[in-house]
Amino acid sequence: MQTQFLSRPGGRIAYDDTQTTGPLAVCVPGMGDTRATYRQLRPLLVSAGYRVVTADLRGEGESDARWDDYSTVAIASDIVALVRHLDGGPALLISNSYTGGPSLQAAAGEPGLFAALVLIDAFARPQPAPGLTTRAAMWLVGHVPAFWLLYWSSLFKAGKPADFAEGRRALAATMREPGRMAALRAMFTDTQEAGAGAAPAVRCPVLVIMGTRDPDFKDPAGEAAALAAMVGDAQVQMIEGAGHYPQLEVPRDVADVVLPFLRQALAARA
Repeated sequence: MQTQFLSRPGGRIAYDDTQTTGPLAVCVPGMGDTRATYRQLRPLLVSAGYRVVTADLRGEGESDARWDDYSTVAIASDIVALVRHLDGGPALLISNSYTGGPSLQAAAGEPGLFAALVLIDAFARPQPAPGLTTRAAMWLVGHVPAFWLLYWSSLFKAGKPADFAEGRRALAATMREPGRMAALRAMFTDTQEAGAGAAPAVRCPVLVIMGTRDPDFKDPAGEAAALAAMVGDAQVQMIEGAGHYPQLEVPRDVADVVLPFLRQALAARA
């Protein structure tokens, strides 16, 4: 697929589009990552009848890296603009990690554009303040691409895809580009308060997916339950043995819970 670009105030957002028929599923990655995180899940969605669009966040992947705002609200505005541009909504929005909060913000602000949300190992509410050791580690991973790649690699707990080495090299090359690490650091500072504040206003169905071994959370099951409670009646599915990136670690397991949820959400709208 050829990379396409959406022009926004301040830069361009890169995305690709399977251009297949069927309901629109938009997939957005987390911080310090690219849309390639969905390369294993995307064919499973396409084979189930979906048009799949995967997008890089501002500052990441092939998107421009000269923005002055990387907050939850700013990224939510990009998601909304992309769905409007695609003119295929209401969309099914799948997010991972940092984009959990922006997904809630987008769905709450523009309920007519979204049919359902899938939040995979999402940061979508304020977390406890890090200790001194964690702050020091965050400084390293936020300033040195090699340390970010070490940390990113450590978050895979259920195994790595066959093309992991190739994917890691591609991500490493991206993170060495000017502006990429600055974007990562800016996302580190976001508290996710905007996403948490918007959560009660989300009206579409929400599925929370969490790996049972996600090292980004002290209590992954507790985090998933707390996030679901913020939304109200969200469903929760724990992926046994998975870390922070189940869509790459165990894509079939993720598809097995996502596809029935999406079918149910679309049926409810019919």
